[in-house]
Parts: sequence; structure tokens; C-alpha cells
Amino acid sequence: MKSSSERRSNEEVNLCRVMVVDDSAIARGIVTRTLDEEEGIKVVASVPNGLMALKAIGNREVDVVVLDIEMPELDGLAALPRLLELRPDVKVIMVSSASQRDADISLKTMAMGAVDYVAKPKAGLGGAESFRAELVSKVREHGARDAKTAKRKPAPSKPAAAAGKPKPSPRNPARNLARPEVIAIGSSTGGPQALAEVLRNIDPRLTQPIMVTQHMPATFTGLLAEHMTRYSGRPATEARDGEPLQPGHIYIAPGGKHMLVERRAAGGTIIRLDDGPPENSCKPAVDPMLRSLAKNFKERLLVVILTGMGCDGLKGSEAAIEGGARVLAQDRASSVVWGMPGAVAQAGICEEILPLQLIGPAIFRIAGGEAK
Repeated sequence: MKSSSERRSNEEVNLCRVMVVDDSAIARGIVTRTLDEEEGIKVVASVPNGLMALKAIGNREVDVVVLDIEMPELDGLAALPRLLELRPDVKVIMVSSASQRDADISLKTMAMGAVDYVAKPKAGLGGAESFRAELVSKVREHGARDAKTAKRKPAPSKPAAAAGKPKPSPRNPARNLARPEVIAIGSSTGGPQALAEVLRNIDPRLTQPIMVTQHMPATFTGLLAEHMTRYSGRPATEARDGEPLQPGHIYIAPGGKHMLVERRAAGGTIIRLDDGPPENSCKPAVDPMLRSLAKNFKERLLVVILTGMGCDGLKGSEAAIEGGARVLAQDRASSVVWGMPGAVAQAGICEEILPLQLIGPAIFRIAGGEAK
């Protein structure tokens, strides 16, 4: 039987220590109480601006920083790189209002090293159960013991043979050599940076449409499309119901809607936006998109699952494999969170498990040129 000191020692090892940074005393109080009420989470510092956060992080052990954007003296955008310079292993979750301007800044902060974001509800934090639940979930995920203790290694220039080429699934033992007509990408935590890297690295000669479901609120997805246009050099837009799939175009699932496809009797394929219930606690979710694409494109589909918490994309990838599609996944070393890609990798249905910088070239290798 473990002694009380041994139990306390184990609790300390598994404890997630959080610093809350927000200029609003009310917001700090709500976030602090919300997190402190959760088992295994402890708020070790609560400060009103970035300058005080820099001072506090120097003399405290902190695993996760919940960082507001708009603050006096030193705002979140300016504080973020300095916090990461002082503590490279700390996980920073940005908290912003749902305004267009703050959404744009939140996307920029993720390119600067923030691991995630939570949008503040317009009605205030007090009555927003969904905000508090999302915040707790993300703090737990990023502050998990394995995430704290695992040393992040730089992605190798080539995938390891054992991890890079898993055996084909028994459900799809013969490798499909049909050239895909559409590329589907699913992502969540760390997704905006990963998407930018993948899309930037795809050869411009790729002509197939690319459909992307990234877990994001509605305000963010339109901005994500704008960012992806700049990063990729391809037209990227938030998907609209009824629009036809066009060659070389990137379609981003809009926040609050699942993105599906429908074959037209007269030929061609159009996008359908679905207002059904969330799946895997997400809306948009990756699974509905993949099921719909698998039904309509069968073996002429290439699925890519990037970094993200949870297992959204697993069931959809299984449906895609059953139809003869091919699946790629991001490797553990280059993922912010190896939840979604890890789920499909561990299910044994991936053709390849690749570091982030090799996924774009792999897409072109498999799907390059005109779909036949």
C-alpha cells in the first residue's frame, strides 16, 4: 500500500500547473475557479498582463499558459514569443473574443508557437458552459503528463521505415493505384500551422480540389481560408452550399456546419453543408466529410489526417479504406497532439505515416497531375 507521501508525490508529478493571464479581474476569476475545481489541475499564477506573466513564469513551474490577447502594458501577441523564449516547453492556449480582428490575431499566434485557442463567448464567461468545458478539455490535453515529459524531437528528413510504411490494413490488402480525384484533409489542434506547411509544400501542378475540415468556430474558418490562400498560392475559400468542386481549389469547412459532397445527375460534384448534430464533439467534424467523400469517390480519394486531439477522422478513414481510398497520417514527432493521426495510425489503416514536411510531396506523388 502506498504511503501518503508517495501518493502526494504521484499527484504532484501528474498535476497540470496553469498560469492565467487576462487583464479582466472577472475573467481571471472565472477561469481560475473553473480550472481549480478540476482534479489534477492547479492554477499557480493569475496575472493581468504580459509583463507580469514574464516575471511570474521565471520563478514558477508552469505547464500551460492561458493567455488573453487584448491587455495593457504587454498584450498577448507581444508576450507570446517572450514566454516561449523563457520556457520553450510551456504550452500556450490563446483566449480571445470572437471578433473578426481577434480571430485573425489568434491564427497568427498559432503560427508563432501557441498550441491552441479558445474563443470567448459574446455573452461573457459567466454563463458559458461550453467555453469552460472546452477550456478544461484543452488544458488537460496540453498539460497531460506524457505531453510534459516527452521531449519534442525535430521531424526527421525521412520517415523511419518502421513508422513510415505500416502494413496495409487487412481490409484493403491490395494497394489502390487509381489516381485520386479529390484530396481530403482533417486537422484540429496545431492544424493551422500544419495545414500551411502541407499546402505550401504541394507541387503547384496538382490540379485536384482539396477539402479541409479543421476544428474551428465560425469566425475563424473564413480567416483560415484567407491565410491558406496566402500560404499555398491556391484559391482557398470557406465552402458554400451548392457550389461545384473546382480543380485546384481549397475548400474549408465553415464553423458550425459539416461539409459533405453530392454527385449531380448531370455530372460533377457539389458541396453540401449539413447542420446535423456534432460528431466527436465537433462541428464541423472530419468523419462526416470523409464518409460522404468515400461514398461518392470510393478509390479515387486521398485522405490526410493531421495533428489534433481526439479521434475524429478515424471512422471516416475506415469508411474511406473500405471504399478503396488511401490514407496518410502525420507522425508523432511533428504533431502538436498525436490524437487524430495516432488513432488512424494505430488502427493500421495508413499507407504512410510521415513527418509534416513530407506530406505535401507525398500528396503530389500519389495524386499529381490531372485525375484520370
